[in-house]
Amino acid sequence: MVEKAGVGRLLERAGALASRRWRGLVWLSGEAGDCRRAALALWQAGGWQAPLWVAPAPPPGLPEGACLAPGRARTRLGGEQDLLVVDAVSDGAGFDPDAFGALAGTLRAGGLLVLMTPADWGARPDADYARLAEHPWRPEQLGARYLARLARRLAEAPGVIRWPAGGAPDLPPLPEVAPAVRAPVADPDCLTGDQAEAVARLVGQRRRRPLVITADRGRGKSAALGIACARLLAAGEGEVLVTAPRPAAVESLFERLAALCPEGRRQGTGFLLGERRVRFVAPDELMRLARLGEAGGAGARLLVDEAAAIPAALLGEWLDAFPRIAFATTLHGYEGSGRGFAVRFLPRLARAAPDWQGVHLGEPIRWAADDPLEGLVNGLLLLDAEPAEALPDAAPVRQALEPAALATDEPRLRALFGLLVQAHYRTTPADLRRLLDGPGVGLGALVAGEAPVGVVLTGDEGGFPAELAERVARGERRPRGHLMAQSLAAHAGSREALTARLRRVVRIAVAEPFRRQGLGRRLIEAEAERSGREGIDLLGASFGAEPGLLAFWRSRGFVTLRLGLTRETATGEHAVMVGRPLSPRGEALVDDLAARFRRALPGLLAFELNELAPEVAAALLAEGESPGLDAADRRDAEDVAFGHREPALARPALQALVRHALARGVPAGDASLCLLVAWGFQGASAERLAARLGLSGRREVTARLRQAVVALLETTSPASMG
Repeated sequence: MVEKAGVGRLLERAGALASRRWRGLVWLSGEAGDCRRAALALWQAGGWQAPLWVAPAPPPGLPEGACLAPGRARTRLGGEQDLLVVDAVSDGAGFDPDAFGALAGTLRAGGLLVLMTPADWGARPDADYARLAEHPWRPEQLGARYLARLARRLAEAPGVIRWPAGGAPDLPPLPEVAPAVRAPVADPDCLTGDQAEAVARLVGQRRRRPLVITADRGRGKSAALGIACARLLAAGEGEVLVTAPRPAAVESLFERLAALCPEGRRQGTGFLLGERRVRFVAPDELMRLARLGEAGGAGARLLVDEAAAIPAALLGEWLDAFPRIAFATTLHGYEGSGRGFAVRFLPRLARAAPDWQGVHLGEPIRWAADDPLEGLVNGLLLLDAEPAEALPDAAPVRQALEPAALATDEPRLRALFGLLVQAHYRTTPADLRRLLDGPGVGLGALVAGEAPVGVVLTGDEGGFPAELAERVARGERRPRGHLMAQSLAAHAGSREALTARLRRVVRIAVAEPFRRQGLGRRLIEAEAERSGREGIDLLGASFGAEPGLLAFWRSRGFVTLRLGLTRETATGEHAVMVGRPLSPRGEALVDDLAARFRRALPGLLAFELNELAPEVAAALLAEGESPGLDAADRRDAEDVAFGHREPALARPALQALVRHALARGVPAGDASLCLLVAWGFQGASAERLAARLGLSGRREVTARLRQAVVALLETTSPASMG
């Protein structure tokens, strides 16, 4: 009887929320069976539209197809719910931060988000901590500081409906406000004036006037892209390319496009309207096509959604290739950060296209601007975390940080996590849990006043027994975690990488006003000193291969140990692993791995890595000792440069010239050097080079190659070296 009355009160509350265009969170706590029974009673009583139950397995009595496993949360990003039940209490169920953050944004006005947890939530790790428990840890051995923080925040939040299973829900009073009324919009296809303005800007975009669309979640950003696509096709545009970190990110774009163009049809990751089309291309494939000259060029148009989750270097390449390009990005979201996008990319955009335009979507589509749930979810997951402002003249000092202290220091935790979000395009809500409860996590910071202005986050790896290391290296076992150690074992055959003690730099971040002041160097050196004291053999890092990052790590004594043979789909970059020895054992390990990599590199560049960016290839070739340029090599190179020698017949000499130039300090991004790397090491054909350089054919390419050889000979001549 109590339960039935409680359900009735919740339905009344949902109606009151709908009149304000608000959403609410119901915290249902207790024993698993009691929680499921209460949530099912609410589910069955409400006549909800498209309700969704999020759990590893559906409870008895739930309609087929109404339950979604947390790992599949992104498949529902284009949908809408008015009831969302998140099971974090049943056996095998736990709180998945990424799924919670992604799906909360699909709840529309008048909807309820029911979070089911144990009554003592935060007293122990839940089932989802199995993803966090790296070998040899078991989930129950980890701390639950992250969950305890969530429980504390929910207990303190004024708008949360607390519902003890078996009892009556505690409904906090709603403030008296006028019913929410949406202002009329002139554009019949748009729901807000902000959205209409974005569509108008997209459709009327001029050449070399890049457009940046920023919005928080739920503002109709992707739908605006879809409306614009429909109008561009209707106006006769032959093709619009769309890219995003994953196809699910643009599902609402294609849904809106299909609704406005009923005579068209969806085909795979594209949409056809007669001979015209909108086509999704993954970032890695788009980069490949652009570099081959098969995407971009005169008249081409590209729409980039969730641009904050794509590396700035890749965005820059597309900016050069597409005369009409728009970047849409979420400011605060479960994937990527518009703040980081602004810091990393907008300065480059301003240099390349001073006349770029921006439009911000501020008015929500699915809920009112003062909806209480949005702020609550942002605060729980720190989706809106920003770095704390520090006085520019404050001298940063090093400070060790303990996760236990951070978990109860909300301002410092928010500032620290905001710094990580700003600096790295792939920081997600689950990273906050790893920071607070991950095994082997280390934190070092540079603090100016009270504000963290630099942070390094590390994780410990390796230390496997010899028998387990052998089985892992043979591919018979794959313990959880230990990304770097297992990768070096699997791909380089190094058992020692598993038995030695490694420490990997997971993230390093410096606040924007404090960059280029040596703070990154200070963080790395302090971490190396600490790790050496603690008996770590090797300090390593893994990141997307990019010349600037390679130069930074190389300057700190790190050398390349491995490069991924394929690009990551979401980034379009090859993952590179670097290491720095901290002990004699580590020195032997680094020497062995680096020597193997350098020996394999020329062959890889000629085959598997023949499409690697030449400047990245050059940066890798610069490592190690140069074999030198002897008199015979120089004479062969001069015959190509100043005579009529066919370059292909002097390829070994020109390869030696490239290595010699790199050893003499010619930067990896030098145009002449990159051309010779692409031709001499990566086997780029005359046709491919002609397309990249805008030349007419083989004869002009050969002439340009001769000019490049002249440039390197002059740069590396004894006279030029002083």
